[in-house]
Amino acid sequence: MELWDAYFKDGSKANITLIRGNPIPKGLFHLVSEVLVRHVDGTYLLMQRDNGKAAYPGYFESTAGGSALKGEDRISCAKRELKEETGLTAGKPEQITRVVDDETRTIYFEFICETDCDKSSVTLQEGETSAFVWVSATELKDYIKQGKLCPGNVKRLFPYLAKAGVI
Repeated sequence: MELWDAYFKDGSKANITLIRGNPIPKGLFHLVSEVLVRHVDGTYLLMQRDNGKAAYPGYFESTAGGSALKGEDRISCAKRELKEETGLTAGKPEQITRVVDDETRTIYFEFICETDCDKSSVTLQEGETSAFVWVSATELKDYIKQGKLCPGNVKRLFPYLAKAGVI
């Protein structure tokens, strides 16, 4: 059973515990951290969702991420999710945006982390991802135009990607 802290829309803790899979009460939210990985050479890491995933099987994601566990802050969550899903470590991810989704009752914290890792050192999390690729900003734009990237990723990262000249 996965436990989450509940938050109010403003990001303050509600002092209530949520259980993954149970409905989130009205007025409360859970926290998700997502990390966009950029290599020092300017390429971005994309991961292909496993074909067994219920939502968007086979699509690519531009972030590693997931729900913050009870007692975990957004930065610790970002670092843990990045490690679990890619095998990469992040010193201090830089927050690039915060998005509140009233429909899913989720507060998304979007981060970017720059790495100088050996690009072949990425490890995939079984059941989550099936492949990865490093792409240039132009190639990332093509993935978006061709509808290969999860729509939620694009929507939440749009302000950053536009400012960075990717889209």
